[in-house]
Amino acid sequence: MDKKCFFFIDDVIWVFRDITRQKPKSIFDNEFMKLLKEGHDKYGMKVQLNVFYRTDFYYGEDEFTLSDMTDAYKKEFEEAYDWLKFGFHAKQEFPDYPYANADYETVKINFDRTVAEVKRFAGDNSFSLAVVPHWLPISKEGVMALKDGGIKIMGCSVGDKTPYNGDPNSLPYGHAQRLMNNRKPETALFTRITPDKAISRSIASYNHLTNEQADKVRFNFDAIYDEETGMYFKPMTNSPNVNLCNEKEIIEGLTKNINDGAQYIAYATHEQYFYKDYFNYQPDFPQKLLTAARICFENGYKYIFADELV
Repeated sequence: MDKKCFFFIDDVIWVFRDITRQKPKSIFDNEFMKLLKEGHDKYGMKVQLNVFYRTDFYYGEDEFTLSDMTDAYKKEFEEAYDWLKFGFHAKQEFPDYPYANADYETVKINFDRTVAEVKRFAGDNSFSLAVVPHWLPISKEGVMALKDGGIKIMGCSVGDKTPYNGDPNSLPYGHAQRLMNNRKPETALFTRITPDKAISRSIASYNHLTNEQADKVRFNFDAIYDEETGMYFKPMTNSPNVNLCNEKEIIEGLTKNINDGAQYIAYATHEQYFYKDYFNYQPDFPQKLLTAARICFENGYKYIFADELV
């Protein structure tokens, strides 16, 4: 039986800034990129980097956008396309849930701009046809915009939808405002099952599966086809999120799924936890990333990109 795994990193933008400004001889002289190549060389790891178009003003006024990214390393990116690809994520990190109630034009503009810049500096084969939206929920109009842009499969939230009771304190971090602003009829709430106990109540939009739907496709190569939009939906993670877990929890979670006979393993992390100047910096980021890759490799899993599933 074939066993496959998919790994992606969300919120990616700072590595492009650093490469452009530091001008390394090779992209793999950059410490973040060097780590990814180590995972590939040792364990056959493939990775999809889900990118922001620009840095967020939350971190200061030193703005960097993908249009600023140098194309001096295009040949290197093109040569690595079989294990390193880029996916659309969002325009920037904040606000949370940027596309829960988005209109078609907003998503299409953000997507097209991102794709154009990535292809400029990394080549035509570098862009993935799988999308993990920032915070996951995206409106039906947004799904249609991505489908029209060539996207085949996308991540989704999972759980039982429930109506909003009007109490803003039922959602953390002021997320009730994101729920209500330009609210679409498909936008609701659901209970999120996550190690991040601060966000147990979350926003869902069109790309959402019930628990029963998700259980049919979570650990195999199948996805749920949506006839109204032509998009495939699939839970993009089924194993420990690397930045939410310590190494022991990563080992235990992956091992359980493997022992349970999972054909398909999918896991993720976020770029910012690699950086020492990030307020939630994780010094064991490299170790955890390589440990997850080693476990998958040693148990016979071969890495793929999610758009290969459909």
